[in-house]
Amino acid sequence: MGTDQLDNTSDSFMPGRRKSGKKRLLGFALVVLVGMGGAYFWFQGDEEVEETEPLIRIAEIGDIENTIAATGTLKPFETVEVGAQVSGQLVRLYVEAGDEVEAGDLLAEIDASQQQQRVESSRASLAGQEALLESRMSALELARANADRQRRLMAEDATSQQDFDNAMNQLASAQASLIQTQRQIDQSRASLAIEEQELEYTRIVAPISGTVVSLSMTEGRTLNASQQAPTILTIADLTEMTVQAEISEADIARLSTGMEVYFTTLGGGNRRWNSELRQILPQPVIENNVVLYTGLFDVDNNDGALLPEMTAQVYFVTSAARDVLTVPIGALTFLEGGPASAGAGFSQAMSAQAGNLPGNRPGGIVRPEAGAGRPALGDGSINREQLRAGPAAGGRRNRLATVQVQNNDGTITEQEIMVGLTSRVAAEVVTGLQAGDQVIAGVLQGDVSGIDRDQIRNALRGGFR
Repeated sequence: MGTDQLDNTSDSFMPGRRKSGKKRLLGFALVVLVGMGGAYFWFQGDEEVEETEPLIRIAEIGDIENTIAATGTLKPFETVEVGAQVSGQLVRLYVEAGDEVEAGDLLAEIDASQQQQRVESSRASLAGQEALLESRMSALELARANADRQRRLMAEDATSQQDFDNAMNQLASAQASLIQTQRQIDQSRASLAIEEQELEYTRIVAPISGTVVSLSMTEGRTLNASQQAPTILTIADLTEMTVQAEISEADIARLSTGMEVYFTTLGGGNRRWNSELRQILPQPVIENNVVLYTGLFDVDNNDGALLPEMTAQVYFVTSAARDVLTVPIGALTFLEGGPASAGAGFSQAMSAQAGNLPGNRPGGIVRPEAGAGRPALGDGSINREQLRAGPAAGGRRNRLATVQVQNNDGTITEQEIMVGLTSRVAAEVVTGLQAGDQVIAGVLQGDVSGIDRDQIRNALRGGFR
């Protein structure tokens, strides 16, 4: 077959190949269009069937508080390190860690043989000096009698001047010897008291009542107390504990002594220990260029639930309202230039979705009519002039706000209220609501088997680009 014939044969196959490629391209484009259209209708249908429901919360009596959090460590209120004041071998320990002791109880004994010998030597020396004192007193009496005789003889000119002077000198010498001996006896008695005290120091007794929290020495250990008293054991009074809280320098200006404080522990569950701030130490602790001040407060521990070195999560209460009517902060929309809140966004969402709420009558959110049982907006029940006059009880300034209330018939009522103390999650209702009222704190939207629809949409839309 020639070259021209081969060229003709190849050209005859080209139209078929072009047609096959076009069909494949058209098929692929059709599949993409169908997929995109199906996704679009799935999204639209999903939004149409998605149900919108109000997030209902009940106005109830509770507590509101604003706190400053800190981390603390538990320490015994009183701790004593019991040491040895004399050197020697520790021959006996009568307690173990965890034992309860009373003040004066015998805790340990040190070998007292050397101290006992010193005491006996001092007593013997003192006895000899006391005997010498008797001799000095007799010599003084003799010298005094001889001096009196020489005075009489001198008056009668019956003795020499030398004999008279010798008698006077012997009297003065006897008096000096007696005084010297008395002073030596006083010194010996003092030395004996020291020796007896050192002998008593070989018996280690409890200085306070408490718990033996640690033992630093064991029986048979030689103690050297010549330069520094070695610690044998530590006793702590665990019936009262002190919390040392680490406070950031950013929060220190908001704290003051006497303010309410409470703490929890890792193993204490929901139990709270309440107290008052006793002291803030002026010297800070600087760690890694972080300045921390130490706050101290005490708490009773009669049940023994708290132990030394436990970690405490501390909360200093800067403001609080107890047993007041509360609602979620997200349910509020503040008026008169008050701070914005999540309630504003929720109110807008509820207004837009009012027609879709179950049981809601046409027209969406309504205002209460006269005699509806609650004060209506602008009916004079909330005194705005009084609100502007100054802070409420406890130094808190009240603010006006509105809240969405769901009635028993399913209708939504916008209600004006007076708000007292607020926290990050709740607000105190001074007037305008009653306990048990149902307020709307937001909007609940359906989901797809717990999957976030917005995440799915964003992911799929990114894939179509």
